[in-house]
Amino acid sequence: MKEKYQELLEYRNSIDNIDSALVFLLAERFKITKKVGYYKREHKLPAGDPNREENQIDRLKQLAITAQLDPEFTKSFLKFITTEVIRHHKHIRETGSL
Repeated sequence: MKEKYQELLEYRNSIDNIDSALVFLLAERFKITKKVGYYKREHKLPAGDPNREENQIDRLKQLAITAQLDPEFTKSFLKFITTEVIRHHKHIRETGSL
């Protein structure tokens, strides 16, 4: 019986490791976008850049197809992240800090 669940435990351990890596990657991404927010504030640029956002969505949807990942999921995930980044940029613009 124990062996039956060992394979499941190994899968779950792999998922846990990947989730941990994702958290650290997102943290690194937000460190950089925070710097972008300060740059935009200093240079009086808008919080969002719709052209860049659309280009990123198109680029990542193509990568998703190559990686055999649902491109619509990828689009939704990126839009979620972008919304949060823009919120941060607006806060930085208004208050000077995050």
